Amino acid sequence: MPETPKIDTDQKALEINLNDRIYGTFAEIGAGQEVARYFFKVGAAAGTIVKTMSAYDKVFSDNIYGAESSGRYVCESRLYKMLNHEYNLLWDRLKEDRGSKTFFAFADTIQSINYQKSNFGQGWLGLRFQLTPGGEYNELVLHARMRDNDAQLQAAAIGILGVNMLYAAYYHFDDPETFVRSLHDHLHDRLSIDMIRLRGPEFEDWDNRILSMYLVKNHLTEVAMFDQNGQSVHASEFLYKNSLMVVRGNFRPPTLVTEDVFERSFKKFQNEHDVDEKRSIIMAELTLENITENGRIDTEDFKARADLLNAMGQMVIVSDCSEHQKLINYLSDYKIHQLGIVIGIREFRDLIVDKYDTYQDGDLLVAFGQLFTRNIKVYVYPALNDDLTEIMTLDTLRLPEGIHFLYRFLIDQELIVEVKDYNADKLSIIPHGVYKMIKSGESGWESYIPEDLVHLIKEKQLFYGESENDNYG
Repeated sequence: MPETPKIDTDQKALEINLNDRIYGTFAEIGAGQEVARYFFKVGAAAGTIVKTMSAYDKVFSDNIYGAESSGRYVCESRLYKMLNHEYNLLWDRLKEDRGSKTFFAFADTIQSINYQKSNFGQGWLGLRFQLTPGGEYNELVLHARMRDNDAQLQAAAIGILGVNMLYAAYYHFDDPETFVRSLHDHLHDRLSIDMIRLRGPEFEDWDNRILSMYLVKNHLTEVAMFDQNGQSVHASEFLYKNSLMVVRGNFRPPTLVTEDVFERSFKKFQNEHDVDEKRSIIMAELTLENITENGRIDTEDFKARADLLNAMGQMVIVSDCSEHQKLINYLSDYKIHQLGIVIGIREFRDLIVDKYDTYQDGDLLVAFGQLFTRNIKVYVYPALNDDLTEIMTLDTLRLPEGIHFLYRFLIDQELIVEVKDYNADKLSIIPHGVYKMIKSGESGWESYIPEDLVHLIKEKQLFYGESENDNYG
């Protein structure tokens, strides 16, 4: 899809100011009133701005929006309290007097980088808005991570993002991917947007899981997440000090082997002495590499995989992290207690050999040290060998001679762990073969897939008759 020319941020703000139907409130905490400032500086702001405010003092803020039980002020719940208060106040006071307007309430709560530069800037931004005068509101919520190494630059980037949010809401409501991509206008490398949630009467047909995928596809972030119900979620709200197991895979479709991988691997993870079973979470990970074919992504194919994983009760990570280290680096900011990564033994073999081939110049220990740290374990699930005659395990895996000592060390230190309590009878199931059976209308595929998923595949006709290039964009 060709990109449309990016409109200057000032021009976006001015177009909104000159639109006599857009009218609303700005409430900003933590990085100044940078979003409102754009609308003031370009002129004609009286036609758009009802009120701006910034309640910095915690006691004062609590008296307006209510206290936070967590003690955190840069969090999702704080943003929703701000949106509720500001939009309801606006509606109650002006719905009769300015009934021809489409009202909005913009809010953000931001933690910018501190003087010691010991943190990274991040925060929550939200927009509650009407597209029809007197109609129900829609709601856009984002989480952003700033990359500038200066508090003033971070604040300025938030200002641009806020303008982009309002412009997307009022001018790109007819194209989901353009909507998402435009949020990053003039912000390349300055911040990432790693969560998007959009809902409302005008967006009932938009799938937030696909919007999350668009964030990753268009390089607004390397990682986005959604829960079992397809609701966009953010790591800061549920992973803090919990243990996480990530199962990387293709999931096209999930089979009985997939079900076994989730069950057996997670049970082993929860039995680790340093993992609290009650504070442990498992998630499936779909990488761009695994959902891209011939250089393109089929949104319907992605949605089919998401539907099936959600039907299995799985939360999902969408990432551009073909290298495990990228995902580890992202998750490290959220103080996860223990992290387990589950991969098939073939992928594990390729990972080990690739690092060995790449770092034979003496940096091999460094390369492995970055991947295998004290709170990260790689769990390896066995598979049949290439000619399907025997099971490949950590003990039978063939690796270059020069890496054997390091390989055994990682196993002895339990940084690499084999999933041993698996169902060997299911290893002969090949997911791509099952996919081809469904696609071609061949009978018998049902016996390789969990019963609940069989019903879902048939009901929604998932993967039925897909061409290799259908729906890719």
